Amino acid sequence: MPSNKFFKAEQAPLMWDVTGLIAGVDEAGRGPLAGPVVAAAVILDDMNPIAGLADSKKLTANRREKLFDEIRAKALCCSIAEASVEEIDQLNILQATLLAMRRAVMGLRLKPVKVLVDGNQLPRLDVLAEAIVKGDATVPAISAASILAKVHRDRWCAQYHEAFPLYGFDGHKGYGTAQHLAALREHGACPQHRKTFRPVTDVLAAWGAT
Repeated sequence: MPSNKFFKAEQAPLMWDVTGLIAGVDEAGRGPLAGPVVAAAVILDDMNPIAGLADSKKLTANRREKLFDEIRAKALCCSIAEASVEEIDQLNILQATLLAMRRAVMGLRLKPVKVLVDGNQLPRLDVLAEAIVKGDATVPAISAASILAKVHRDRWCAQYHEAFPLYGFDGHKGYGTAQHLAALREHGACPQHRKTFRPVTDVLAAWGAT
């Protein structure tokens, strides 16, 4: 049983009138069969706005790349963190995601007075936090975090593709596409496949591996 310091924190009472720095947090990579889960935390600068922030899934790859650089340049501070494949297999994907989110918030150069997290789960933090369903589409700071996390993970996939080109990570980004599943059955699992995810578990069993 993993330590409860990574388990869901009780949601704090809503405090919309809180003053001070607000951080947005989101993740990328919960669903893929391979690779780390990535989280980002962003504190935007109200005096230096960024146009076009939106849910990263609604943006083209080219637009995400441009916004990635703009966010890094204009935000008061931002942080990107990962939970590894080993941590995913040890903790489970939800707890690994919360761990990555916690690391991202802890990595901020400035400490926020409140953290807004996309979804309905909260990492355990030492600051006020609120979970917002579909926050990546409605809260600019969460949108910015979703873009940083998505671009960072896509870049990881492109880099890993160079080491293991047979799997096509540069295309499917680790998701369980027909191409990926076919490659997995043909070549077996690579070191970055999540052993506790069912398609990978089945292939490991078929190959007599653990």
